[in-house]
Amino acid sequence: MVWGSFAVAMRVHHVNLGTMCPLAPRSWIAEPGDAGGGRLVCHGLIIETEEGLVLVETGFGSGDLAHPSQLGPGFAAVARPRFDPEETARRRVEQLGFRREDVRHIVTTHMDLDHAGGLPDFPEAKVHVYARELEAVQARATFAEKSRYRPAHFAHGPRWESYEADGEPWNGFACVRQMRGLPPEILLVPLVGHTRGHCAVAVDVGARWLLHAGDAYFFRGEMDPESPRCPPGLRIFQERMGIDRWDMSRNKERLRLLAKDQGGALAVFSAHDPIELDRMSAA
Repeated sequence: MVWGSFAVAMRVHHVNLGTMCPLAPRSWIAEPGDAGGGRLVCHGLIIETEEGLVLVETGFGSGDLAHPSQLGPGFAAVARPRFDPEETARRRVEQLGFRREDVRHIVTTHMDLDHAGGLPDFPEAKVHVYARELEAVQARATFAEKSRYRPAHFAHGPRWESYEADGEPWNGFACVRQMRGLPPEILLVPLVGHTRGHCAVAVDVGARWLLHAGDAYFFRGEMDPESPRCPPGLRIFQERMGIDRWDMSRNKERLRLLAKDQGGALAVFSAHDPIELDRMSAA
């Protein structure tokens, strides 16, 4: 691929776009001896392509750090985000030697406040989203959706690009195979349940596929094909935040089977597991 005057291959960087230390007993969000330390991360991707940078997820943004109250009552007290300016998507891009203007496209798994908070930091980027999620954001029809979708994150008028799943499936999943302006190696894979339009993001890096599963699951043990497990606090949180428990359970089972069948040809990871982020960063 060619970007400007430089020939580059599509390169993927795994980055933490926000750390949270929830107000809960450690045993509720981690296993004994877990190196994650009872914390959660916001696992994002920065992808170098010939079209510019593609950002998968945005974590917390500069506005959230300056005005934590815009995240809604109680969130900061319960989730206890660090609000570290070095962990914002804008700074992560700059740490790699790029400018925020180099981010041409943002692909989201969904629009929860810990995934979409950085959108205002990239006002010129096109934001690619599953149509059902965009409809939910614009309607904010329920009390829960008013809490999870924060107006400050969308007040700048994002340049939305919305999609329905169509075309040839991907590994048995319905998918969006060609997003406008993006390489065909980046796909949206609907996994509704956590929200009305929640998706995974699949990226073909040549030797294997990466599948960012967003909040389709929260803990790596949930992908164990023989004995899936999850700490009780994370299990309860998923159940309370999800809009369809049956779809969520079905998605996890399908992801477990896919990961088992594909083996080393596919790496599945979620948005908030710190151990998965460490493993993918080191790979």
